[in-house]
Amino acid sequence: MRRSTEMYNPPLQVVGFIGSRRGDAERGPAIMLNREEAQLRMLADGELVFILGPTRKELAPALVDDEVPRGGVVVRDIAGLMVTDVVKLVKPDMDRGPSPARTELLG
Repeated sequence: MRRSTEMYNPPLQVVGFIGSRRGDAERGPAIMLNREEAQLRMLADGELVFILGPTRKELAPALVDDEVPRGGVVVRDIAGLMVTDVVKLVKPDMDRGPSPARTELLG
């Protein structure tokens, strides 16, 4: 049986990568996704998420950008991710301590 805190969270494909430079107004790790994808995952604009990629995980804010196609994400300054990689987004539960299930999921 599924717990009420679990939700439908299909993987997303990286469709773009932005590498910022010193002096850019917007720098640092971030992931941009479509408004519908954010609503499906109950994410607010700017909310922190774990990005689980094929080789590593990263904590970054999720930014809503309606120019990103549905089912895709654009990543900024996240090493180890390439265009065409498939990622999953997981909301960190800051209210509870680590549990074996979450620890196992995040590796």
